[in-house]
Amino acid sequence: MNIQALLEPGHYLYAIADVVEVPPVYGNIGINGAPVYVVSQGALAAVVSDITEKRIRPERKNLAAHNVVIKRLMEESTVLPVAFGTIAASNKALLQILKQNGSTFTEQLALVRGKVELGLRVVLDVPNIFEYMVNRHADLAELRDSMVGKQHGPSQNDKIEMGRLFDHLLNQDREQHADTVMEILGLRCSQIKQNPPREEKEVMHLACLVERGAQKAFEDGVFEAANRFDNNFSFDFNGPWAPHHFVSMALQA
Repeated sequence: MNIQALLEPGHYLYAIADVVEVPPVYGNIGINGAPVYVVSQGALAAVVSDITEKRIRPERKNLAAHNVVIKRLMEESTVLPVAFGTIAASNKALLQILKQNGSTFTEQLALVRGKVELGLRVVLDVPNIFEYMVNRHADLAELRDSMVGKQHGPSQNDKIEMGRLFDHLLNQDREQHADTVMEILGLRCSQIKQNPPREEKEVMHLACLVERGAQKAFEDGVFEAANRFDNNFSFDFNGPWAPHHFVSMALQA
C-alpha cells in the first residue's frame, strides 16, 4: 500500500490555461479558503487548490468560491472553465489529465483566446401568453372561438389540437425572432449558441462568444436588435463570463 498516496491531498480543478498567462499563485480564495495555485505540464497549466474531500457538495459557499476563482482568472487570462466539483485524486493524476487532454486543451484555448462569453435572454413581458398569441395569430383565434361555441365545451381532442397549434406557432415565432436578433449580433460575435427556452415566455436564450474589446459593440447590437421589437419584449444581457458554452471539458484520466 502506498501510504504517501493516501496522505496526499487531492486537487480541486477550476480551469485550464496557457502557462504563460497565469500567475503561479492567487491567494486563499479557493474552496474552503484554500490557496489557489498552478500546476503545469508543458505549455498548459491547471489552476487548482488542495482538498482532502473526495467529493464536494454544491453548497452556495462552494459554488461562490468556484466562481470567484474563475472570475479572478478571467481578469488577466484566457481560461477553459472546468465544471464544478472536479477533483484529481493526486498530483500524478492531475499531470495525467493535462498530458492526455493536452491537444484538446490547446485547440480549445486557441478557439476562445482573447474572448469572453456574453449572454442574452429575451422574454415576452405579457400577462397571458395564450391571449397574446391569439391576438397575434388569426388561425389560433379561429380555433379557440370554434371551441368556445360548442354546447358541451371543448373535448380532450380539441384541447390537444389547440395545444399543438399554440406550441407550433410559439416555436415558429421564436425562430423568427431569434433570426432577427442573430442577424444583427452575428456581425459582432465570433460564435452564437442558441439554448433551449427554459420557460414558456422565454423567446430566446443566447450564449455569445465575443472579443474582449468588442463588448461595447455587442451591447450596441443588443439595443439595435431591441429597437426592432415592441414593448411586449424584454431584453436582458449579462456577462462577461468564462466561455462555458464554447468549450468541452470531458476530462480523460
